[in-house]
Amino acid sequence: MSFSNDQTVDKTPDHFDSRRCTKGNWSALNIAVMVVAFAVFWPIGLFILYWNVTGRDVKTLPEKIQRKWNELAAKKRRYRHKENTMSDNSVFEEFQQTQYDRISEIKEEIKERSRRFNEYRANAQRRAEEEEFKNFMADRPKQ
Repeated sequence: MSFSNDQTVDKTPDHFDSRRCTKGNWSALNIAVMVVAFAVFWPIGLFILYWNVTGRDVKTLPEKIQRKWNELAAKKRRYRHKENTMSDNSVFEEFQQTQYDRISEIKEEIKERSRRFNEYRANAQRRAEEEEFKNFMADRPKQ
């Protein structure tokens, strides 16, 4: 659409970068991955083709997929947690909360015991090494 003063209206979305779309990223790796993807399953090949045409590198694709997967998994966990904790009975909710608190206290106690045991083990090993060293020094001929 043009006006009388020869101005054109750009109807492309703000997030669309036409420079990236025309250039593409046609490295040997990107082309090889695209060909293999078409051979394995053609919709994946189309996606890789789109990824290349928009100028992105295939090396960044696994990171993006992993990030999106983690976001979806987090949303699913939040939804399940919300679904599991919803109740109309306030007494049950209080009981459930006390059980959660009790479990967290037990977890903390287990962590503390584990820490103390590791400390004891390290000290016991140190004492055994000291004793072994003293025996070695006592058996050594004096010079």
